[in-house]
Amino acid sequence: MQKKTGRPEEIKSSLTRYLSGSLVLLQQKPVPGDKAIHDLRVLMKKYRAAVKLIKPMLDEDTYRREYLAGREAGRMLCSWRETSVLRKTLKSLKKANPDLFLKLWDNETVQNLLRKPYTSWQAAGEMARSVTEISTLIRKALYRVRFLSLTKPDVHQLLQQLNQNYIAAAKAYLDSRNNPKPSLLHEFRKKSKTFLYQLYYFRQLNPLAVRSLEKRLDTLTQNLGGYNDLAQIIGIIGYKYGNPGNSPVTDELAAVIKNRQDDYLIKVWPSAFRIFSPGKSLRDLLGVAF
Repeated sequence: MQKKTGRPEEIKSSLTRYLSGSLVLLQQKPVPGDKAIHDLRVLMKKYRAAVKLIKPMLDEDTYRREYLAGREAGRMLCSWRETSVLRKTLKSLKKANPDLFLKLWDNETVQNLLRKPYTSWQAAGEMARSVTEISTLIRKALYRVRFLSLTKPDVHQLLQQLNQNYIAAAKAYLDSRNNPKPSLLHEFRKKSKTFLYQLYYFRQLNPLAVRSLEKRLDTLTQNLGGYNDLAQIIGIIGYKYGNPGNSPVTDELAAVIKNRQDDYLIKVWPSAFRIFSPGKSLRDLLGVAF
């Protein structure tokens, strides 16, 4: 199979492909499964990243309409994804720490999260209605994409926009590196994802350099995603360090989660420094002048 090279003139066809692929996944019966939901969210993120890349070529109303359409679809899919992923994350912790989870047998929040939720007819109906709503949103966006004038995008203009998003990701890196709290790390991940998905359209400039950068960013964002999933579990169980109501077992669970979060961050920082450290530029990373 021939590898995709990625070119600026492919942006419009990519937007169509992301939306069409989403509609196919939404047609799964009775409703999309966990993998389909994951793939749907990735397609919506790629769609938003592409729309953000062509922002200088769109009027403000068009940009806001298309970007918000992708964001709204992603938001509606978010709750479906989180339940499944957080359950798998907690099960992984349980497998690695069986003795600890034996002591958590009476923790209702933990046990509920570990159990696969029962799907009632009412819940299934609500999900089916959401599928219809998301499908309608995407079909309208797909229709509008046909009329976007992107036949010969200005490559220099696109590179300038890519550079702006690189700078935004670099700032998010510095913010989170100096204050590694969950909200800032989540923002760093989002900005890095946008930059990653936009790089696809510039592979032809320097294929080896761009593909290498994409690979490093993909690993980096996956590790940040693992950290974020664990942070959400801490939020769900309502753990606050120093709370007099904390039991020794919940303190232990929090420490175990923090240890795993540290493992993720140990993998993040060296790579993030090589990509986003102060003094680095997009020209350095791509190996081309623009």
